[in-house]
Amino acid sequence: MEQILANGVYLGAQYAMIALGLTLIFALMNVLNFAHGQMYVLGGFVTYTIYGQLGLPFVLALVMSCVTLFILGALIEKFLFAPVIRRSSRDESTMLLAAGLAFFFDAVILLLFGEKQRGVPKIVNGVLNWDFRLIMPYDRILICVLAILSIVSFILFMQYSRTGRALRALAQDRTAAQLMGVNVDRYSMIGFALGAMLAGLVGGLLVTITGVNLGMGGPTSIKAFMMVMIGGAGVISGAIWGGIILGFMEAFGLAYLAQYGDITYLLIFVSLMIFLAIRPQGLMGKPWG
Repeated sequence: MEQILANGVYLGAQYAMIALGLTLIFALMNVLNFAHGQMYVLGGFVTYTIYGQLGLPFVLALVMSCVTLFILGALIEKFLFAPVIRRSSRDESTMLLAAGLAFFFDAVILLLFGEKQRGVPKIVNGVLNWDFRLIMPYDRILICVLAILSIVSFILFMQYSRTGRALRALAQDRTAAQLMGVNVDRYSMIGFALGAMLAGLVGGLLVTITGVNLGMGGPTSIKAFMMVMIGGAGVISGAIWGGIILGFMEAFGLAYLAQYGDITYLLIFVSLMIFLAIRPQGLMGKPWG
């Protein structure tokens, strides 16, 4: 049981980080960013290039992954999403744009890095062995701690910083925030950039554990949408709880149902559909309308 709980915490922390960026973008702009998984992959490849190929320190690679995705997110919002939102009143326009970005990033990743799985050296060697009841590599423990610290830092930033308060006001009521003097265009760009940065951060962290390849973008986006729907679309705390729930469901499923193949993910999807049929707004979301 100790092993399952530890795996649940590890998976939940990384899933919550993935969902945070997606739900932040949705809360601010009402945009479902289908390219979120590809941004995660790009962050992993930036870390792979700087840390794995150039041999520079891992911390520098992680910072560069965050900076690269922050700048990329800001440019995408300013030159793509903002004009589409301004000129079109249909939500389908932003959805098609996001889907097109996902395909575009897949093509760019294929051209630059190819299809092969890429990995980097371990940042910490060794394994924690607690009476054979809990076996966890030290690098996974470190990544889990860094993910939890990143989540806490993000919450504190949103709660107490001036930018965080402006983003929360924008998410709650865009018109009211504008009337109170919030620069809607500026903070929309910052929010989208922060969401992309979070994707790059978790991609940079997990490349040391899972490696990175072209095909990871789509499954990552699907899991991110699952977590957002579990917790409640556009709710930051809901994204965290959605990630934790999905992490523990996957940990328990892989522990007890591994002999049945991929039935774990089938049961997770079935459970999600039943849950959404009962509570479509998610755990912490408000009823639609």
